[in-house]
Amino acid sequence: MIEVYGQMYRWDDPAVLGAGAVLVLVVLVLGLLVLAVRRAGRSADLAEPLIYQMNQLTGRVQALSDGQQQLSGGLSHVSEAQAASQSQMLQLMESRLQQVSEQMNQNLYGSAQRTAKSLGELQQRLQAIDKAQANIEKLSGDVLGLQDILSNKQTRGAFGEIQLHDIVSKALPCDSYTMQATLSNGKRADCLIHLPNPPGPIVIDSKFPLEAYEALRRAGTPWDVNEAAKLLRSSVRAHIKAISEKYILEGETADGALMFLPSEAVYAELHANFPETVRDGFDARVWIVSPTTCMATLNTMRAILKDARMREQAGEIRKTLKQLHRDVEIVVERVGKLNAHFGQARADLEGIGIAAERAGKRAARLDNFDFEDLSPEPELHRLPGE
Repeated sequence: MIEVYGQMYRWDDPAVLGAGAVLVLVVLVLGLLVLAVRRAGRSADLAEPLIYQMNQLTGRVQALSDGQQQLSGGLSHVSEAQAASQSQMLQLMESRLQQVSEQMNQNLYGSAQRTAKSLGELQQRLQAIDKAQANIEKLSGDVLGLQDILSNKQTRGAFGEIQLHDIVSKALPCDSYTMQATLSNGKRADCLIHLPNPPGPIVIDSKFPLEAYEALRRAGTPWDVNEAAKLLRSSVRAHIKAISEKYILEGETADGALMFLPSEAVYAELHANFPETVRDGFDARVWIVSPTTCMATLNTMRAILKDARMREQAGEIRKTLKQLHRDVEIVVERVGKLNAHFGQARADLEGIGIAAERAGKRAARLDNFDFEDLSPEPELHRLPGE
């Protein structure tokens, strides 16, 4: 590279090559001049051609100088155009960069907003999940508590009694049943429904052996299933027999009793896979009910109680109707007497009207007494009895 008037040129640039050629020519000319001066003493004939050649050479050098100036002007113009192009390119790049920066800022702002919204929704979902987790933990505790209740005979019996009391209290009036009623044989019934005769008071027992059912559920082999089924069948039959002996008393209770199962699953298992056991209950007049069927049975009992109470009140209703009929007869009699009084009052009023009319006419005659002759008195209407 070579610098000329602040402008950088390469060695292989045409302008540099031309300037080099000019410089070589100038050096050559100077060398020739030196030779010419040294040979000045030669003949004039040789000097003239040399002078002519020198003039031509000088013209060529001038032409080369003019070309160099034009080339320098062209190079300056090219440099200025290149600088302007670079400036325009820089401005375009700056404008494009600013647009890209603004677009990126907008995209980043939108992404930040979407991210913030997503984070908010994620936080709400996490809160809902935490709440659901807490409910699941609470439900797990309740299930464990229910398992503890059902695993103990006493607590299981209390649970069945509470569930039975809740169902009975919703279906029947409070004076139509007794919880923990003691019978004449000293046995205490979980619930005694005071039905009229027939069928009479009926007992509902809420105790049920769930150990055999739990063993059936846990059975993993066919042999275990068979053994658990035998245990369940014998347990239910023994419980049916105990209810029949303790809670069916001739002349005191109905000729049947209810065995309340606090679980729909146990009820469905018995009716689906142990129908002979259910028939044994029918034969012993012990009917097995679940919470759902117990509510339906109690609604039927409520209709029976309502019908019985209506029959009990039928005599009182007939007595009240007789009294009402007598009261109506008295009212009719008094209305007749009042009508007679009104008839007498109307007759009295008519008599008073006739008397007033006659009195008026006589007063008019007395008014003309001094001026007119007496004339025969016209016949007037006479009152009854005159």
